[in-house]
Amino acid sequence: MEGKRHSPGFGWLTNIFLILLVLCHLLFAFSQLAFSQPPSPGILFRDVAAETNLSFHHFTGATGQFFMPEIMGAGCALFDYDGDGDLDAFLLQGTILDETKRLGDARFPPPPGWKPGHRLFRNELIPSKKLRFTDVTEQVGMGRTSYGMGAAVGDYDNDGDPDLYVTNFGPNILYRNNGDGTFADVTREANVDDPRWSMSAAFLDYDRDGRLDLFVANYIDFTSKGNKKCRTPTGEPDYCAPNVYRPIPSRLFHNDGSGQFIDVTQASGIGSAFGPGLGVTCADFNNDGFVDIYVANDGAANLLWMNKGDGTFEESGLLAGAAYAMDGAARAGMGVAAGDFDNDADEDILVTNLTKQGSTLYRNNGRGSFDDATLQFNLVQPSFLSTGFGVGWFDYDNDGWLDLFAANGAVTLLPEQRGTPYPFRQRNQILHNEGDGKGFREATNAAGPALQLSGVSRGAAFGDIDNDGRIDILVTNNNGPARLLLNETDSRFNWLQVRLEGSREHPNVIGARVSALRKNRKPLWRRTHTDGSYLSASDQRVHFGLGPETGLEGVVVVWPGGEKEIWTNIQLRTLVTLRRNSGKPWPNVAQSRGQ
Repeated sequence: MEGKRHSPGFGWLTNIFLILLVLCHLLFAFSQLAFSQPPSPGILFRDVAAETNLSFHHFTGATGQFFMPEIMGAGCALFDYDGDGDLDAFLLQGTILDETKRLGDARFPPPPGWKPGHRLFRNELIPSKKLRFTDVTEQVGMGRTSYGMGAAVGDYDNDGDPDLYVTNFGPNILYRNNGDGTFADVTREANVDDPRWSMSAAFLDYDRDGRLDLFVANYIDFTSKGNKKCRTPTGEPDYCAPNVYRPIPSRLFHNDGSGQFIDVTQASGIGSAFGPGLGVTCADFNNDGFVDIYVANDGAANLLWMNKGDGTFEESGLLAGAAYAMDGAARAGMGVAAGDFDNDADEDILVTNLTKQGSTLYRNNGRGSFDDATLQFNLVQPSFLSTGFGVGWFDYDNDGWLDLFAANGAVTLLPEQRGTPYPFRQRNQILHNEGDGKGFREATNAAGPALQLSGVSRGAAFGDIDNDGRIDILVTNNNGPARLLLNETDSRFNWLQVRLEGSREHPNVIGARVSALRKNRKPLWRRTHTDGSYLSASDQRVHFGLGPETGLEGVVVVWPGGEKEIWTNIQLRTLVTLRRNSGKPWPNVAQSRGQ
């Protein structure tokens, strides 16, 4: 059977509609050109992977069979595994899928000095005060080799140390952090294995019992032995679209508190609908106090699982306006990010899609209903010619508005690159949020040489890697090197980073909402999480860009479970640690929701 990846087809009417959308956007953009702001001065991201010894090159294992996993991976994670106050980096690796082949048969041999398997790099910033990484994979007990896809980070056993879940094409792995700088593979005893093709995963406390549960997005029923041959329209061998295979259900695991998980996929309702899942993010989209789950599906309707508060979920994507784009067509959803881009105290959703589809911005009305605001906020044109994967809302210039980064790279042959060794390369993008409803502006060209390079980017993890108050980005490249984009943007704006600590009775902090109370302005709301993007896990510390603010009235935390505390006398341009039960009670429910 042959097939090719293409835009989901709703006939020639859908194609005309898409063309008209882009033309309308271009006309609007040209009409506003004379009034547009010049590029932001001082924006700069510099790739420091090589100079900091973050030496990693992704190996696809391709031997000419065009196995789909080769083009889909892989992701990464930024987390402080050793608790020393700086972010360490975990990068996922591929291997050869054809059991009859050896390393010498690979179409793209790894470079000299390459090491097989996933790699964990320890950040030596603290105490050395120099940003540099050391490969500690073997000494921490992570030497296992598998065909890696994604990573999820969370303290599932509530011992104060972040644990790591690795998704694979094949059996997944749960690494328990021993708290002494080592990890133990506890997959079997924890009952969280899945032998199928898993992609993104997320830790969340869906039932508010204080323990982190686990959601795993599964993709399609591809196997190496069942590989189907697909070709481009001009006849060259190419990677298949997901619709030539069947999607497989995602899974929800409930943490029972004994170190084990129970598969509640069917009991919770999660098993009642599924698609080829790639990206997942978890947030309280309707502000009812219970975390919901959003899944980006590749070529099928996206799913919005609304938490009913009784241990079950109801799929509401279509009813909520978050399943399709504005033309009613399913997109090839890859990565997903949830965040409050318009500063109205609710979580909006951005989904990256296939080339000639563009990303989709779902704006939340605060009650869990969404409208497609992609065109209104000027995101159609800049994303239309890119295949987006890893994505994140982050305030790169600390002006108080969340900007966007998208990691781009094609999945099928790009005609203009026909004849090149790896014809899937695209540029990554940074889009600046102009604020106050003015939409987004492409800022990539002004962001430095590292953003002008083309690659086949996949994962993107966000965090302040050098603890200077500016959010940096770890980007993975399929069949290419990892890039560490250090944010050196020249911004005089103030900022604040918040690290949350739970109490003995309530150790979990994932899912907590944090607000910076600004004087005479709307509060800024952010969320403590590690999920989102694509196959990647980001720093759980909360970052606020504060623009010209010189002081805050306070910082409010709404803990998982609903309890609220406030801290005052917060010093700006610092990382503050807020421990549960050390602040003052904050009973004002209306204020807690930014109303």
